Amino acid sequence: MRIARVFPRRTSATPDDPLAFVGEPPLFLPEVDEVHVSCTFTWDRPEAEHLAKAWAAQGFQVRVGGPAFESPAGEFTPGLYVKRGMTITSRGCIRRCPFCFVPTREGPLRLLDIKPSWDILDNNLLACPRRHIEGVLDMLEEQPKAARFTGGIDARLCEPWFAKRLARMRVQILYTAYDQSQQRPHVERTVKTLRDAGLTQRQVGCYVLVGFGDDTPALAEERLEWVFQTGGMPFAMYFRPPDERRLRVPPAWRRFVRKWTRPACIFASHEGAVGVETEQPATARAAAVPGLEFPKSTPA
Repeated sequence: MRIARVFPRRTSATPDDPLAFVGEPPLFLPEVDEVHVSCTFTWDRPEAEHLAKAWAAQGFQVRVGGPAFESPAGEFTPGLYVKRGMTITSRGCIRRCPFCFVPTREGPLRLLDIKPSWDILDNNLLACPRRHIEGVLDMLEEQPKAARFTGGIDARLCEPWFAKRLARMRVQILYTAYDQSQQRPHVERTVKTLRDAGLTQRQVGCYVLVGFGDDTPALAEERLEWVFQTGGMPFAMYFRPPDERRLRVPPAWRRFVRKWTRPACIFASHEGAVGVETEQPATARAAAVPGLEFPKSTPA
């Protein structure tokens, strides 16, 4: 079956094959059996519903779904709803974080078949059995590009064997997450474990949730600065409630978030500080930092 996939907006994960479209039907319509409108973020639901009507008006059979519509998360098909090069090897999570929709949308942790790719999007890869994790690492070692773990790893579950295995591989970037204050000792241990194994600061990323609850830029700055001084590369993840309709970060946070999502700006602001890396490693030079809306800490 030939399926055209339609997306409300383009992100770093949007497929780029000829049957992937962003927005209204094109002048020359594709020859397909179905059109699937895929919506990730709840604030894009009105646009997704509009696009479904626009494509249906052209005579296509249209289906609407995606995380924003709480569609069932089943097996993963490479290249269908995210671009090739990205893969998901497990669904669900063992945690129930107050800002995350994964437990309600995907349920308990379950394993999927390991599909070849180099960018791992799993919600909680390290919660999987070790044999599954080893299988994922074996697969990554066979890929033409350096591994990326943009789904992130749970700092509470990172063990020395995992860090040592990564040190023997080509790794472009790996993210852990600092979402709640009680995670600080786990983040510190994980960053140190990964750095001691041989990964550089630019390879050890850390998503830092900002703007959640009564958070302020001053409080968020302290957490992000702490991650940097600990040896990780902080990446600010601005929280949006599921009913949020604004497409841009509020003015009070905008400049702050912009600074803390650009490695060049972060290193420039720390130039001359003791222990700060000045030379970017070859494995990380081509790293493309994900967009704000992409990583798992986003609520939709």
